[in-house]
Amino acid sequence: MPKEFKLPDPGEGIHEAEIVEVLVAEGDRVEDGQLILVVETDKAATEIPSPVDGVVLSIPVKVGDVVKVGQVLMTFLEEGEEEAEAAAGKKEEGKVKKEKRKVEEKAAEEKKETRPKPDEGREEPVPAAPSTRRLARELGVDLRQVTPSGPQGQVTAEDVRAYSQSTAKEVKEEKAPEKEIEQPEVSRQVQIAPPPLPDFSSWGPIEKKPLRSIRRATANRMALAWSQIPHVIHEDVADVTELEEFRRKHQDEIEAEGGKLTLTMFILKAAVAALKEHPRFNASLDLEKGEIILKNYYHIGVAVATERGLIVPVVRDVDRKSITDLALELSELAERTRKGNVEREDLAGGTFTITNVGPLGGTSLSPIVNYPQVAILGLAQARLQPVVQGDLDNYRVVPRLMLPLCLGFDHRIADGADAAHFINGIIETLESPDKLMMHM
Repeated sequence: MPKEFKLPDPGEGIHEAEIVEVLVAEGDRVEDGQLILVVETDKAATEIPSPVDGVVLSIPVKVGDVVKVGQVLMTFLEEGEEEAEAAAGKKEEGKVKKEKRKVEEKAAEEKKETRPKPDEGREEPVPAAPSTRRLARELGVDLRQVTPSGPQGQVTAEDVRAYSQSTAKEVKEEKAPEKEIEQPEVSRQVQIAPPPLPDFSSWGPIEKKPLRSIRRATANRMALAWSQIPHVIHEDVADVTELEEFRRKHQDEIEAEGGKLTLTMFILKAAVAALKEHPRFNASLDLEKGEIILKNYYHIGVAVATERGLIVPVVRDVDRKSITDLALELSELAERTRKGNVEREDLAGGTFTITNVGPLGGTSLSPIVNYPQVAILGLAQARLQPVVQGDLDNYRVVPRLMLPLCLGFDHRIADGADAAHFINGIIETLESPDKLMMHM
């Protein structure tokens, strides 16, 4: 009988994926392990192989569809069964077609049931980001009971918290003795839902493009980070003139081994040295338990610009690797990320993030912390500038290569003075190649 192939659970709280490519057609003969689909989750693009040898009976999904875990992607007639069907003649062929129609009808009905019906209100699955679902589970909140305020009826983290707080308050009031009940408090919390967009086409021609998985995931994560973390930005500049001369001196030998020696490699080492001196920037905040979780490992995320959006693969154990090791590893990791071949494991477990827009220009930036981390270091373009050295009585102006540094951090775990000390440590390391060598 036909074999249904469903979207497997990739774990890590991922519940859905977008169909990016369909590599086979109905009637095609496929082999076990042959690539049949490419899907994209909020983590990365994934190639899906065929689970059997046989013939594709039906493909109830198409490019652009967002499918849930457990939803049918394809149905197959396995190799042995396909040969038996062919040998049985037209009668059996009709049976196969009948089975195919049943499978298609079942898949269509299953797909139809995953969409909310306008006359039945909100049903599972409730539109919500994975982080919001996790928060709801932690607070014991049923998402179906929460009134959404996000775009397109999406339940946000703020909606979940507000519902949890209101429910807790109702329970508390019910348990309180009647004599203690006073005039109920009027909530002064202001919740502003975004107004509907105007009809932009009334002013001129427009074009609509779907918000794809990576960009949609980025939008959700940035909204989460900005709404949950009170950001502060601390800026300074580092004189990397001597460091650039050191880099140029050794770049050819690194390239000969297949790597690329950039300032980012030295920033990784300088950042880890500063993180060891100031561990609160290598942490996460657990508000529910009232704890700061300090991490004694140094897995640094490095933002990589791709055609699908910004992706942050993680370089693990930076403190244990040499500059040469980092140059080789990061070059290979960045290349896989740009080609869409990065694995989910490559994107998880980061403790601190570095984002470098310098190659594209810019004198400064205000990076958003990568939740649940508590700090991020942004690099702008290093430029040759006139720098005054000395004092008012005895000074000179010299050309120096200056690198802008921008530290975004969670003000709940650190203050401005902490950030200044952290950045000063990075600057001191970068401005002295000899000192930097101590951390290699």
